[in-house]
Amino acid sequence: MIILASDHAGYPLKEEIKKFFNRENIIAIDVGCYSKEQLDDYPDFAKAANNKVIEDPRNVGIYICGTGIGMSIVANRNPKIRAALCHNEKFASLTRRHNDANVLCLSGRFISARKAIKIIKVFLTTEFEGGRHSRRIKKY
Repeated sequence: MIILASDHAGYPLKEEIKKFFNRENIIAIDVGCYSKEQLDDYPDFAKAANNKVIEDPRNVGIYICGTGIGMSIVANRNPKIRAALCHNEKFASLTRRHNDANVLCLSGRFISARKAIKIIKVFLTTEFEGGRHSRRIKKY
């Protein structure tokens, strides 16, 4: 399952991603926020999304805030989360192949919906390589 979370700054991009998911028949759970009004705090949504992601090892998250940095910091406070802030497809590929990332963080203010969708496609379709990377992940 894909878990979506954003704050007000990430809300518009999250809504574009949801439109893409609907067109592609991709099911996702949106844990908030539900408006671009500044009535929220990104840590609340990152924590709620983390709780959903860790329910099943097959789950992944897509978290969006203004820069993606705040969501990334909060997400990675949970030892079962491996969140990566990605600005391009190469980073998305590498973080899945080498880090087995289970959360993709995106910037709602600095990347377009078109770019975000390209990054998401790579993130969702790239497999973890294992091998020497497994040894490193066990050290987390």
